[in-house]
Amino acid sequence: MAAILLIFLLMLSFPSMNAGSPPSPGYWPSTKFRPMSFHYAFKSLWGFSHQSLDQNALTIWLDRTSGSGFKSDRPFRSGYFGASIKVHPGYTAGVITAFYLSNSEVHPGFHDEVDIEFLGTTFGKPYTLQTNVYIRGSGDGEIIGREMKFHLWFDPTQDFHHYAIFWSPKEIIFLVDDVPIRRYQRKSDATFPLRPMWLYGSIWDASSWATEDGKYKADYNYQPFVAKFTNFKAGGCSAYSSPRCRPVSASPHRSGRLTMQQYKAMKWVQRYHLVYDYCKDPKRNHALTPECWN
Repeated sequence: MAAILLIFLLMLSFPSMNAGSPPSPGYWPSTKFRPMSFHYAFKSLWGFSHQSLDQNALTIWLDRTSGSGFKSDRPFRSGYFGASIKVHPGYTAGVITAFYLSNSEVHPGFHDEVDIEFLGTTFGKPYTLQTNVYIRGSGDGEIIGREMKFHLWFDPTQDFHHYAIFWSPKEIIFLVDDVPIRRYQRKSDATFPLRPMWLYGSIWDASSWATEDGKYKADYNYQPFVAKFTNFKAGGCSAYSSPRCRPVSASPHRSGRLTMQQYKAMKWVQRYHLVYDYCKDPKRNHALTPECWN
């Protein structure tokens, strides 16, 4: 009995043991967009002394004095937004590396946000990739998160991998190396971001919640914590585009609807690598998240 229990616990701890790589999605939306020059498309937002750019590869870092962040020059109302990212190895508890859409500077306390976040970890434990969607949220404790978290099928500290957000008027799709990992549908205007957003990237100290709900904090004995971004891609309808601008697609279909092969790949990821789904959390008040209702 003890041996069976040990095997069960090991399977829970290492979900990637259940399978190798995901099935091919059969379509690679990242190839449909050209890489952009950082200087052309972005600007440094904060932590200027904690950034360096080398041949369009941006390095940002966090130490006890500051983190760093950047922002797109233009706001968008839909589009494909991607970057190849490599995160820091070793002890990174409390540290967040983020790539996200937001309009918090225009709508402070009442903003929309779509997040890809690497939640730092401790020795011997995998990074958690958190995806999240906020709609007209606030920073006063009333914000409603819609988190889905994953342990990836590879080590994101060893090499660059491409992470992307596809945002259309109908849905949001999160992708890793062109594999869809999450689809968030527009089921009502009240639960979907409709206002223009900018594209951001950052590294910062979120010790109060990032790693095991704040159990482990950032330890600056291991500083600096470094994140690298390259292969920036953003395409779609900017806030300044004509109303006739047609949203881009994350699939071969002009409608953007995922193919059966893309759905198969997404279901594989969610079966083997999903570690948290807010819709299935019994501690959450689902009266506030009607998109969870079946």
